Amino acid sequence: MKILGISGSPRKGQNCEKMIEAVLKVANERGFETDTVFISNLEVAPCKACGACREQDSCIIDDDMEEVYEKMRSSDGIVVAAPVYMGNYPAQLKALFDRSVLLRRKDMALKNKVGAALSVGGSRNGGQEKTIQSIHDWMHIHGMIVVGDNAHFGGITWNPVEEDNLGMQTVLETTKKLCDVLELIGKK
Repeated sequence: MKILGISGSPRKGQNCEKMIEAVLKVANERGFETDTVFISNLEVAPCKACGACREQDSCIIDDDMEEVYEKMRSSDGIVVAAPVYMGNYPAQLKALFDRSVLLRRKDMALKNKVGAALSVGGSRNGGQEKTIQSIHDWMHIHGMIVVGDNAHFGGITWNPVEEDNLGMQTVLETTKKLCDVLELIGKK
């Protein structure tokens, strides 16, 4: 089984990528294959709402989304980490989410995949819960099975994550829950 970690931050090497690295380390230790999508390394244009993906299996926009589609399709679990920008996730992640409509329209490709969300803010209560709920909305629209950290919504940290032991514990608990549910689903 494979877990895909998506960092929704446009900033390279920062908090979201560090959280995803921590998640995937735990997943690897539990025997899962892992892969990453770091928005900071990609060019993803906003959706044009042209409707072409209703008729074909690819998007007419020529950018890095084709690689993202394949990684999403081939994963059993998806964890998304996002910073809080003005009370929600950044525009770059919104573009990726909007463009994922192709996966919903054709075959509900993300249906029944297990999803989890993480968020980092500039303060302890800096909009992380709302950001996580917005990520959960995207997951629910795709028919995913959404998990939290056994306390609330998911992994909630503040900047810098490497100094936030309490927050990183919620990230690890969310990861454990994601792995637990994938293992339960994998056993038939």
